[in-house]
Amino acid sequence: MATNHQFPDDFKCPISLEIMSDPVILSSGHTFDRVSIQRWLDAGHRTCPITKLPLPENPSLIPNHALRSLISNFALVSPPKPRPYPEPQALISRLTSVSSSLDSKLNSLDQLTKLSKRDSAFRRKITESGAVSAVLNCIGSSENPILQEKSLSLLLNLSLDDDNKVGLVAEGAIGRVVESLQTGSADSRAVAATILTSLAVVEVNKATIGEFPYAISALVSLLREGKVREKKEAATALYALCSYPDNRRRAAQCGAVPILVGIADSGIERAIEVLGLLGKSKEGREAMERVNGLVRVLVRVLKNGSSRGVEYALLTLSSLCCYSEEMCVEARREGVLEICMGLVEDENENEKIKRKASSLVEVLRGNHS
Repeated sequence: MATNHQFPDDFKCPISLEIMSDPVILSSGHTFDRVSIQRWLDAGHRTCPITKLPLPENPSLIPNHALRSLISNFALVSPPKPRPYPEPQALISRLTSVSSSLDSKLNSLDQLTKLSKRDSAFRRKITESGAVSAVLNCIGSSENPILQEKSLSLLLNLSLDDDNKVGLVAEGAIGRVVESLQTGSADSRAVAATILTSLAVVEVNKATIGEFPYAISALVSLLREGKVREKKEAATALYALCSYPDNRRRAAQCGAVPILVGIADSGIERAIEVLGLLGKSKEGREAMERVNGLVRVLVRVLKNGSSRGVEYALLTLSSLCCYSEEMCVEARREGVLEICMGLVEDENENEKIKRKASSLVEVLRGNHS
């Protein structure tokens, strides 16, 4: 007979989480095991345990014959035994063995990546098996670019769990990822940027990554040289890192601002979000003031961008105009005041944008403190 965990979840009572032996339908339309729902009702409850909607004083319990038949038939069929997970250690050994062929290593990485993609328990098992150093060695190997790409994909999966993020950094992941950003294939560079985004979810890692030699400059290089996918991933990584104040200065000093303005002008809105963060730093604002056409780009986003793009364009303009009368003059000349007043008066606009637009109106009118 099939064991409990092999039954579909629909066969389990929502209250007891056990396989139902006598399924009955409540007036709410949900099915429960008779014993469990009767116990619920006997305790004085007159709401459905799932929907919380009220029930009649004397609720009817209608036998669910169809489901009972399905459960009985399912139990009679001996299901095939689930294929056990391959032991991570065996797959990892192939990665570290000098006698392993390239095909064998690639196959191991494929299996580890596939199994770890949606299974946090398996990801934990991989890290506990000592896989990280083997994966990092493969990333640093010049043996084959595909080996590097597949190793980075596995590392990205392992970085998904917050418990792993600090540990991966401690094991030297940043160095390997930055190397890949600098010298890898286009796909490797995109995945490497995504890994930095994932690691930067943990606050302490934002500082560690920012302080690592060439980490931010490598992302800025990817912004400048990459194709659309790489540019988006690099901008996303910079956005994650630049919520930490010191990294705003670093990004500005690495020349991020004019590149961000250029790719924002090409339609990649994430660049506007990064500019919004960089505008909070003195170095970022000074760099923006030197970029011809910045205000025109921000105005285009105000007119045609998504809500998030508009929000960050307003944030950027507010930062600039608060500190520079020249930027205020240019913003007025480009019609920002009228656009902001229109946003404030638009009944369909969200409150966050209205507040930012109203604040910018005050700045442009010279009423800010």
